[in-house]
Amino acid sequence: MYFAGHANCSRPGIITSNAFLFGVIGLSTSTGSTGKIFSTVSIVLKRQLQASRLLFTMVDSQYFLPNDIGISALDCTEAFRLLSPREKLYAHYLSRSAWYGGLAVLLQTSPESASIFVLLQRLFRKQPAAQLESMATAAGLSPEEYQAFLVYAAGLYANMGNYKSFGDTKFIPNLPQEKLKALVWQSQAFQDSPSEMEALWDSCSTLLFSLEDQQKQLGLGDKGVTTYFSGNCCLEDAELAQKFLDSKNLSAYNTRLFKNKSEGKASYEVRLASAVQKDCAVEGEGETRCGRYDFEDCVFTVSRGDYAYLMKKVSENLEKAKDHAANENQKRMLEEYAQSFTFGSIEAHKEGSRFWIKDKGPIVESYIGFIESYRDPFGSRGEFEGFVAVVNKAMSERFAKLVSSAEVLLPELPWPKDFEKDRFLLPDFTSLDVLTFAGSGIPAGINIPNYDDIRQSEGFKNVSLGNVLAVAYATQKDKLTFLDEEDKDMYIKWKGPSFEVQVGLHELLGHGSGKLFVQDEKGTFNFEQDNVRNPETGEQITTWYKGNETWDSKFSTISCSYEECRAECVGLYLCLNKHVLSIFGHEDEDAEEVVYINWLNMVRAGLLGLEFFTPESKSWRQAHMQARFVILRVLLEAGEGLVTLKESIGKDGRPDALITLDRSKVHTVGKAAIERFLCKLQVIKSTADVEGGRALYEGYSAVSDTGSHNFLHLRETVLLRKEARKMFVQANTRVKGESVELVEYEGSAAGLIRSFTERFADDAEEVEAHLLELNKRDASCWC
Repeated sequence: MYFAGHANCSRPGIITSNAFLFGVIGLSTSTGSTGKIFSTVSIVLKRQLQASRLLFTMVDSQYFLPNDIGISALDCTEAFRLLSPREKLYAHYLSRSAWYGGLAVLLQTSPESASIFVLLQRLFRKQPAAQLESMATAAGLSPEEYQAFLVYAAGLYANMGNYKSFGDTKFIPNLPQEKLKALVWQSQAFQDSPSEMEALWDSCSTLLFSLEDQQKQLGLGDKGVTTYFSGNCCLEDAELAQKFLDSKNLSAYNTRLFKNKSEGKASYEVRLASAVQKDCAVEGEGETRCGRYDFEDCVFTVSRGDYAYLMKKVSENLEKAKDHAANENQKRMLEEYAQSFTFGSIEAHKEGSRFWIKDKGPIVESYIGFIESYRDPFGSRGEFEGFVAVVNKAMSERFAKLVSSAEVLLPELPWPKDFEKDRFLLPDFTSLDVLTFAGSGIPAGINIPNYDDIRQSEGFKNVSLGNVLAVAYATQKDKLTFLDEEDKDMYIKWKGPSFEVQVGLHELLGHGSGKLFVQDEKGTFNFEQDNVRNPETGEQITTWYKGNETWDSKFSTISCSYEECRAECVGLYLCLNKHVLSIFGHEDEDAEEVVYINWLNMVRAGLLGLEFFTPESKSWRQAHMQARFVILRVLLEAGEGLVTLKESIGKDGRPDALITLDRSKVHTVGKAAIERFLCKLQVIKSTADVEGGRALYEGYSAVSDTGSHNFLHLRETVLLRKEARKMFVQANTRVKGESVELVEYEGSAAGLIRSFTERFADDAEEVEAHLLELNKRDASCWC
């Protein structure tokens, strides 16, 4: 999956605060059944509140969403209009399935996300943003504070939780806690149901504002917050659980792990996401996987029923979509998906993915499931994601030409042919206009499925999301940071075309290339063990994947970023090929401009990536940005003046930096550096050399204040001049009579909020009640 970084602008924080009192200090009041409010604020608490107001302005701005954040509507009007009535119904029910499943992300993100979501839904269902504003004024909020609240609400919807989907940093409302509480108390929702609203507020208000060190970012154990694991789990528990799952040939993609004690032993519950909660065998899988197992002096229990209500809604809508499918492959695909979400079967989802691959060139494209493992701190569990999109035929033609050239281009990659797939299975590669993308964020490009065994031997698909690219990565000159003035004009002109080339190469020939050396359960090798040599050492291959081991399970915590880095390097390397550039319509001087800006964008992105490094835990919060930082380090290491990075003072008198790329050395010094590094990455991946992979990748990922560049200091400069990532407003669809209508919204915080309050209009109270019930079930697990 391809996520791009954004241009940065200035909205600096004043001071980074390690403590934030609003998380633990609030205006303590209670509302009885008679509606009377009894103040319990002591003199000490009043003084603490006054102190907290001062601290509020001192919190680092990375934990706020700015009032002027970019919010754009995703335009799919024309694409949807051109669909037939049957295709519109197919798209509608797939979208409903995706939106219901997307709510699971709230439960996958943080203990408080679902409760905050319900609180916002109840506020805005009773009063749209424009009406609620008068309540805000009565509660003492300034126009800026009310806008900050709207932006926060939009951010929670766009990220499906209160942690940024790109960077995994927590964000909180940019207004005092007591003012937000006063607004809730003034609202119509509170007037109608005071006890329920107070209980809802009490359940989430502390964590909503808290910026305790551990709560500032997602992570495992003392490194952050996660709801993929119970709060008492650490890395060792995750490693043990992975060994258990491998031993039972169970995928971690749709699981969560909960730890407790049983008979004096460590006891773990592996919970599968499914509509069905009871133990039973699944058709096609033989005996049931559920049950109690003794493993390495511990007890493991495999159970069903995680997100049960939501998985039931997902399956029901997939069944409805099946009635409007265009062909047998789509019908079989949806049957298997429904089976997967009903019983928690990854094998069924894999089977559905096989039919999805066979469904070549559909007008309405979709994929749904527990897909990307970026946000699991261990790197194995997938976040729910579902998208529905319509093919953009004109742009898809260019990608089709790239696909047809793949077999010519793959031998150009810098590793021996033994390290490449035995046969490249020509995939679909289409440009799509997104109708629905449910999950924590929307990427620019996707390469799926992520199942290694299917990708290696059966194929995959690539998609580029055209209407996302059109609005997400537009750049204004005054917001371009860290570039020379002469580079900025070229950057603005060629960023779009170069990005299209990079996304295409990244998805098709990056994620689509390379072979994994495997010895299956019967002892059979998929490579010539006696003859294949490691090109780095010249020695015989001594490590490989065995039995049920996969790339994710072996490389775990570094797997996502490592693979994104490999794909980015493939894009950089092959964009130097004139044939590739001609496929995208770039010749002669224009082609060289595309190459230069693609490489310049990569090194700049590597610098911007520092925003997503957490010095306290020495950890990275975003896989793509870590990958780009690693590439920057590789190109700086190449020397010979290829890349220069200098700290400076900007025209505004604040710290700044300048990064430059010598375009005359890209085809020589740059190409040679990426060639060497890319070969190392692939050899390590092919041979399952976890130790070598960690040493290489973690070495380049290190951020310190020593060496030729003080990256820790540069990180502060990057934070000083950062820009918030854009948010997208998506349309809704609704059935009216025998037709489907597209309901669109304005590109604003209010528009984004309205899109969500109308998204579950028919069963809002039921959905919210079940979300709270699911959240309450596990509340004790996060302590």
